[in-house]
Amino acid sequence: MNFNSLQYYLFLPAVILLYYILPVKLRNPLLLIASYFFYMCWQPTYALLMLTSTAITYFCSRCIAQYPGRKKLWLASSLVLNLAILFFFKYFNFAASLITDILNAANLQVTAPSLDVLLPVGISFYTFQALGYTIDVYRGDIAAEKSFPTYALFVSFFPQLVAGPIERSRNLLPQFREVHRFSWENIKAGLLPFFWGLFKKSVIADELAVIVNTVYAAPENFLPYQLVAATIAFAFQIYCDFSAYSDIARGSAIMLGFRLMRNFNSPYFATSVQDFWRRWHISLSTWFRDYLYFPLGGSRCSKARHCLNLLIVFAVSGLWHGAALTFVIWGLLNGLYQVISLLTAPARKKIQQALHVQDGNPLLTIFRYAITFALICIAWVFFRAESLGDATYILNVVAGLIPSAGDLGQAHLSMGLDAANKIMVIVAMLVLLAVDYLGLRHNLAEKINNTIIPRYVIYFLLLAAIFIFGSYGVGYDPQDFVYFQF
Repeated sequence: MNFNSLQYYLFLPAVILLYYILPVKLRNPLLLIASYFFYMCWQPTYALLMLTSTAITYFCSRCIAQYPGRKKLWLASSLVLNLAILFFFKYFNFAASLITDILNAANLQVTAPSLDVLLPVGISFYTFQALGYTIDVYRGDIAAEKSFPTYALFVSFFPQLVAGPIERSRNLLPQFREVHRFSWENIKAGLLPFFWGLFKKSVIADELAVIVNTVYAAPENFLPYQLVAATIAFAFQIYCDFSAYSDIARGSAIMLGFRLMRNFNSPYFATSVQDFWRRWHISLSTWFRDYLYFPLGGSRCSKARHCLNLLIVFAVSGLWHGAALTFVIWGLLNGLYQVISLLTAPARKKIQQALHVQDGNPLLTIFRYAITFALICIAWVFFRAESLGDATYILNVVAGLIPSAGDLGQAHLSMGLDAANKIMVIVAMLVLLAVDYLGLRHNLAEKINNTIIPRYVIYFLLLAAIFIFGSYGVGYDPQDFVYFQF
């Protein structure tokens, strides 16, 4: 059941209605049933896998609280069991293939075993959310939840179950013990991110996906400028796709009275790669910061160890995203950017002082926007490419290191979209950038929700754009949310 499906448009109002008319003691059971139903719409049997992960982390966390002398053992048990499940379903084939390639390179002929298993939707998200809870209990940041149904709801809460945000136990878990009363304020506050998310998904992301899929499926057929255009298109596709899911998740939760963390904050107006990762997939970035980077020593260590910590965290982040070398390289490249930035910071500061340029200089800020976006796009090539060979081919062609095999006579081809749709999606992207830029300085959602006529005008414009320009209908190839595969 996708957020952009008719089924969800019927499911969500039904859950909201029942939630508010039922007695308070029946509301959490309703949400738990609804959440498991929502998840089982993809693959019913994998709901048992989520339930197993939930049971393991619940039991281990209760044991941490009851047997503090052995809490390290119970924490290790929770980590090992859950990561073993994640490894089996997501990484076994990748690891077996990688080991086989290494052995074959050493003239040891081995055939890799392969498991024919379907990757459970959202397994990385709910596994990390559950493990974060166990670590919080171990650290004493939160008391172990006594009610198994309440904890199960925390793990499976349907708005953010499949693609986040990865919620913290300290934020979401206490909200299931609150009484949420019906409020039109919550409804209107939730509708705005809901409609804005649908706009980004159907009008921008799914349209750009046509260009990206066309070019990246056969990069050798396209010219350098088309490869650049497709990479920029992917940068906006993945942003609009993923942030759309987070917006719809937050909007759905708000209408039920729950507050989910913000997952994106105008990332393409970042002034450095480090700043980008403070604004992109914030729930995952802060998860790695708190549960991996800080335990490794963070920045409170030697410069060499600090650099190593950054590379480790981003390599693991890349592996979290997918079982392929392209994802690992993508992660390492983002880590390498930050290592280079750290090492060159004194020299760059001296150059800036010599030029008498202050940090707030508009031209410097624009320059930083452009450089950061270019670096992120280079990394996105590895994230999106079908293989490591395709990624290196694209970068080599764009850099002019090898000639393009594309036909100049065919350069006018639409790359999947006609001229009218290209213009439409460019206009929509400009609207997105304007909203993000204004959002750096103002709480736009709050300002809009405090109005009447402007609010309804914006609702109308967003819905009109979705119905007129959105991707749907006969012949439409629905694009799942990109992060479902993670």
